[in-house]
Amino acid sequence: MATDSDILLGVNIDHVATLRQARGTRYPDPVQASIEAEQAGADSITLHLREDRRHIQDEDVRRLRELTHIKLNLEMAATDEMVGIACKLMPEMAMLVPEGRHEVTTEGGLDVASQEKPLIEKVKRLTGAGIVVSVFIDADLKQVEAAKRIGAAVCEVHTGPYAHAFHSKGRDAESPAVVSQLKLVQTAGEAIRSHGMRFNAGHALNYFNVQPVARLPGVRELHIGHAIVSRALFVGMREAVREMKRLITDAAR
Repeated sequence: MATDSDILLGVNIDHVATLRQARGTRYPDPVQASIEAEQAGADSITLHLREDRRHIQDEDVRRLRELTHIKLNLEMAATDEMVGIACKLMPEMAMLVPEGRHEVTTEGGLDVASQEKPLIEKVKRLTGAGIVVSVFIDADLKQVEAAKRIGAAVCEVHTGPYAHAFHSKGRDAESPAVVSQLKLVQTAGEAIRSHGMRFNAGHALNYFNVQPVARLPGVRELHIGHAIVSRALFVGMREAVREMKRLITDAAR
């Protein structure tokens, strides 16, 4: 059982559904992938039910709610439709994210500061239903403060800029550009915690760049999807999850 000092791993299974939808078949099944991840030690399952249903489908969410026994984190746009779906299916956590029809994947954090009034209402509905509300934000103190004002309990800091710097600089974690991006994530995390919210992180993390993020003070949970699903093609989902868990656990010691 995880303790308050453990860093938890949330496995995003969206891209299992991406592969399925590429041919319009019934396989590979993201629900089966989530069960494999759970049995390998994942602490939660993340999935994004997009408005255009490009990968995860409504039936996937329903089956995941029924068949998984660990925390379910539903990524969603802050729309009435998605809030209604969340309140009906009751995931443990709903993470509000920006969503663009032309993006390949989520490309930046939610601009909470410019949307406070409508977001307050959405957060109240979700919280009133007993769902923990998270917001996916850039490492920007203005967004952290806005997240607190709308009533979010969790902030997941967007680690994409850090990951891009890491790989563009030859996987050198000590290069100034990488150190600078990691410091932004750390500073945002400190502000999140000072406001009494939970500090999570995710986006573009993989087997090479995850450990510096896992070492950040107070980070509670990392959400990783594409890297794990990609690794699973070669070693299987259970081993891919176990490898990532080991890296995170080792980094946090």
